[in-house]
Amino acid sequence: MSKEKNIPESTKYETFTQEEYMIMKDDLLRPVEKIGIAGKIWITFLTAIFLAGVFAYYLQESRGKYVTTGLRDYTMWGVYISNFLFLVALSLSSVFMSAILKLTNFQWYRPLARIADVISLSSITMAGICIMISMGRPDRLWHLFVYGRIQSPIIWDIIVVATYFAACVLVLFIALIPSLSTCKNHLKNLPKWQLKMYDILSFGWEGTTEQWKILKKTVLILTILIIPLGIALRTVSAWLFSTTLRPEWDSTNFGAYFVSGSALITVAVMIIAVYAFRKIYKLENYLTEMHFDKLGRAMVLMGLIYAYFNINEYLVPAYKMSGLHANHLLNLFIGENALFYWSVVFFGIAVPSILPMLKKMRKPLPLSIIALAVLIAGWFKFYLIVIPGQAHPLLPIQDVPESWKHYTPSLIEMTIVAATIAGTMLIITLFSRFFPIISVWEVAEGKLEGKEEIINYK
Repeated sequence: MSKEKNIPESTKYETFTQEEYMIMKDDLLRPVEKIGIAGKIWITFLTAIFLAGVFAYYLQESRGKYVTTGLRDYTMWGVYISNFLFLVALSLSSVFMSAILKLTNFQWYRPLARIADVISLSSITMAGICIMISMGRPDRLWHLFVYGRIQSPIIWDIIVVATYFAACVLVLFIALIPSLSTCKNHLKNLPKWQLKMYDILSFGWEGTTEQWKILKKTVLILTILIIPLGIALRTVSAWLFSTTLRPEWDSTNFGAYFVSGSALITVAVMIIAVYAFRKIYKLENYLTEMHFDKLGRAMVLMGLIYAYFNINEYLVPAYKMSGLHANHLLNLFIGENALFYWSVVFFGIAVPSILPMLKKMRKPLPLSIIALAVLIAGWFKFYLIVIPGQAHPLLPIQDVPESWKHYTPSLIEMTIVAATIAGTMLIITLFSRFFPIISVWEVAEGKLEGKEEIINYK
């Protein structure tokens, strides 16, 4: 890449296509060519956790939720729903870290776009599974589609999740077609079935001018459509709570509050993913420190926006401290969940809003540690929204055991939650082992800096 500075302008395009492109292609296709021992161990580990979750789910459904989970009349929504909200937040990576950057012409998005799209698809897939896991009768899932009432926010959520899943598949696959052709033409040492898969999925791609124009137009349309879809997905998830009569969730701020929190979480997960792929696949030339600097700045911006909506969500009601909200707010601020709540505020809002302002904190390793703290705090933030909000029923429940008033997730529940997280990472890992995790043609197009609108790469 550094060679390009010494290339005469008249021969820059030719040299890039013949030399630098070949280097780039080899670098970005290398992870697909061979899976090392460490990679196989990692895939086996994730698969084992996922299968443990499948077995735990079998136990839950065969023995009953009352026996295997901590869910009771007080707490009917437990870690399954908080985990669903977290995965939906992760699925907005394609919106905030790919689509918006594309449309605003921030060129540094190019190596990040496919990473964001894969995270979105894997997350929304597991989020959909979480809906089934939390149902009392999963065998009646199809009833939601056949007999569902459009007045129900749950039906809104089902519709938006299904639509967003389809959009994520299309956004990822359409932009992947040229890479499939590249894999087919250049990776000759792979198993025949894998090469055949590339051949079938590339749909006869030849890289003609007309094909490039159709592909770019399609990608642009899907990029525009996925932004309102993603925001609608997050907003409808918030409406599942705010349209209920529970005082703890009775907020017109919930939609914007959830969207802003999701934006911060997507930046955090992107930082971790970029750091991991950069180190494991040795992609330092493409996922540079500049990307971490930009992501760190984005984290500060999203953190401050999220802090603003948190002030609206908690401090404004606390100023009035009305009877409807008092029990819930006092529980969070100074009560049973106070240490939990303030830890989440510190690591999930204060740290990402302040530390990345320092240039040293925007380096790959420190920024990744901050992002990991934000991601963990983000999961627990949704836990604090779902669980304490059910601790004060609208009507007192008579003659119930004291334990029902305090929800503690069981081992079965946590195993299933761990399986959904492992499943998300497993999809991302397997994708990166079968397809280039960085789009060769998009990075190459960025290097040309507008000298050629269409790149005829095979």
